Amino acid sequence: MSAVAFLNIAMHGHINPTLPVVGELVRRGHSVTYHTTPAYAEQIAATGARVFLYPGDDLPLSGPPTPVTVMEQLARTAVRVLPAVLTDLRGARPDLIVHDSLCPWGPVVARELGVPPASSFTTFAFNRHVPSPTRGSWELLGAAAALPRSTVGYLRSRWELRRRYDTRALPLIDLANIRQPLNLVYTSRAFHPAADSFDQSYQFVGPSIGARRADSSFPVDRLRDPVMYASMGTVFDAPQLLRTFADALAPLGGTVVISSGHTDPVDLGPLPGNVLAHRSVPQLEVLARAALFITHGGVNSVNEALYAGTPMLVVPQGADQLLVASRIGELDAGLSIRTEDVTVEVVRALAQRLLDEPRFRAAASTLQVAQRQAGGYARAADVLEHFVQQTGSVAQPGSADLPPAG
Repeated sequence: MSAVAFLNIAMHGHINPTLPVVGELVRRGHSVTYHTTPAYAEQIAATGARVFLYPGDDLPLSGPPTPVTVMEQLARTAVRVLPAVLTDLRGARPDLIVHDSLCPWGPVVARELGVPPASSFTTFAFNRHVPSPTRGSWELLGAAAALPRSTVGYLRSRWELRRRYDTRALPLIDLANIRQPLNLVYTSRAFHPAADSFDQSYQFVGPSIGARRADSSFPVDRLRDPVMYASMGTVFDAPQLLRTFADALAPLGGTVVISSGHTDPVDLGPLPGNVLAHRSVPQLEVLARAALFITHGGVNSVNEALYAGTPMLVVPQGADQLLVASRIGELDAGLSIRTEDVTVEVVRALAQRLLDEPRFRAAASTLQVAQRQAGGYARAADVLEHFVQQTGSVAQPGSADLPPAG
């Protein structure tokens, strides 16, 4: 059996897809460690992995992301956590490092320890056909000039990393796109844009959907069809948007479920009687019942909606969410709207279309089949097992023969 080390950033959308994979590896007899922050320690420990905590109190990534601020936070965090992570893993002696595609300390650890690395893309994967938000561009240069403190902080951290560690495997700029000889992508080829333009080092394993603990506090018995669900994820604080969604959907009948995230449901004001607002809801369970889903377009949430065959109205807030919204529209699995165009009347009209026009449900159902056939966490575990068996040292891209896709 092998020892596998997972390194990640502290965000739900990046951690959640890895948990069923970790649990499956543990079930198969592998030893797994996972570096995280205290907020995620309990749920990671429940998979059977040995948890290591990052030093310090700062989150590896926090706040609404922009490319420049993300780059600065990630590089600064890498400087801070690397000494402790290296100490931990020198003791654990892993055979494989699996790190998030936005985790710059992952490739550095792999190089320092001489351990084969794999990258975990919980976003879309990126190349010249699917541009990364942190790729070198005039837009990024302009943003860097407008944020001099973040830019200087990034350059200072990168200099410190280069001075202390082997950073040859770390992109100079494109920290949202840290590729490795093996890259797990948690969606299907059918949903991913330009999937045929990626080589065999990219394995489209589909949504990693595992069992989650039941939430006894959520009143599932109060759900009435059609169930309409709205969530803007765990990063963006959007009370006005959520209130607009509630007012738009409530007259359509059934039950409206609002996941308010950072917003206290009380701050949404008095809500119609058929609206249930909670900070957190059992998303997989609600999506399985939902006739439509209003979402910010985070890849993790969208993958879960497609796994359930649920049409979407996407209100992108930033990062790669515009690309996700565009892809959903291309495939007829939903509609999208800009935040500045959101009104009660417009959202209600779009929601009515999603409920009434069969093409949206049909397209979502077609993608549901593709998402499930991709293999999910079991397929991801197969690929990782095969990779670590075939790779005895730091590999070069494409050097390991991977099992055929499921």
